[in-house]
Amino acid sequence: MARKSKNARIDVLLECTETKQRTYITSKNVRAGYKLELRKYNPKLRKHTVYKERKK
Repeated sequence: MARKSKNARIDVLLECTETKQRTYITSKNVRAGYKLELRKYNPKLRKHTVYKERKK
């Protein structure tokens, strides 16, 4: 049987704050008490923008 890992992780969607486009999926620790906020490349605008974590 497979072991349960101590670090439970979940997948989250990242949504652009400018275009509201959900382009990226990443994973984070379930126990993290904050929402992710990353600068990623937006192919529609062709520049880097801020992406925030959103529900699926």
